[in-house]
Amino acid sequence: MNATDELGYIAATLTTISFFPQAWRTFKTKDVSGISLGMYTIFTIGIAAWLAYGIALTAWPVIVANAITLIVSSGIWWMRWQYGKNYQPE
Repeated sequence: MNATDELGYIAATLTTISFFPQAWRTFKTKDVSGISLGMYTIFTIGIAAWLAYGIALTAWPVIVANAITLIVSSGIWWMRWQYGKNYQPE
């Protein structure tokens, strides 16, 4: 593995794990009041596009990071959609 790939894996690891605290908190509390469904919809579609781009280039840091991020962001999106159905702003 060369230095460029190492940098890619470091960046991918940091950006990917940044989603885990939000996913865990949302799963635990079911509080989705601060999560924008529109933003997460667009973001999740963007992550899917990055994944497709990584696959097209066979860029493993991009593929691995975006595959994991797609799973986690889809989970957050689903929780926002599911738990936010009955949300009534004060």
